[in-house]
Amino acid sequence: MSRPPTFVPPACARGHHLRTARGDFAVLDAVPSGPVHGTAMLLPGFTGSKEDFIALLEPLAAAGFRAVAVDGRGQYESDGPADQQAYAQAELAQDVLAQAAVVGDGPVHLVGHSLGGQIARAAVLLDARPFRSLTLMSSGPARISPAQQDKVKLLSDALTVMDMDQVWEAMRALDPPEDADVNGEDLRRRWLRHNPAQLLATGHQLTVEPDRVDELAAVRPLPVHVLSGERDDTWPVPLLDAMAVRLGARRTVIEGAEHSPNTDRPAATAEALVGFWRQN
Repeated sequence: MSRPPTFVPPACARGHHLRTARGDFAVLDAVPSGPVHGTAMLLPGFTGSKEDFIALLEPLAAAGFRAVAVDGRGQYESDGPADQQAYAQAELAQDVLAQAAVVGDGPVHLVGHSLGGQIARAAVLLDARPFRSLTLMSSGPARISPAQQDKVKLLSDALTVMDMDQVWEAMRALDPPEDADVNGEDLRRRWLRHNPAQLLATGHQLTVEPDRVDELAAVRPLPVHVLSGERDDTWPVPLLDAMAVRLGARRTVIEGAEHSPNTDRPAATAEALVGFWRQN
């Protein structure tokens, strides 16, 4: 589970609901105080939310980029139905296209973390025109590692027999001691507002996702950026290196970061994103 440093957005950002043709989505919307050089949409990962990008919002806005972090349907403050079919990857990709259509004037820079990267890829493969660039952050070419598949299966099995509060308590009991009190109540509140159907559907997607790298590589001339930490237990870093080569993508490795460079090393991650966007 991603652990944002805080759930309080910076002064440059406001929370609101983005109205689209496919429903309303909760966002954190950070706007530069001066000229705007572009707009970015940030999609969170599995069990995550828009708050996972809080530490990026201020440096991105300070560099002149509007940054809109989005809760997808069924994530935290965005409503979603109890039907797992509503969270099919194609449905979530259509949501992203609808969000991009209203979030700004002209194409947006799309960033997807982990699961969000695979949803972002699916959106681009449906229609690349709304996007100025694509950054896959700690998001690999196909399904997650075997160890992570086992964890997702455990979670999915628990969700079928326990309520969200019971699952939360079970997960917290497994946390290492150093994580026990990190934003505990905020994380619990976020977890309880996730729709279990969304978690079941997207967790399954992570365990069966096919390799679509060649399809993405054929989308020209969209610039692609593969960004990760120097360690990752969800997709091994050498796999991400190879994916970047196959895509002809820019490759950035954030020192000292693991699966969530956006929370592990936000300043370095924001610098890498801005450098990529300024060239595209």
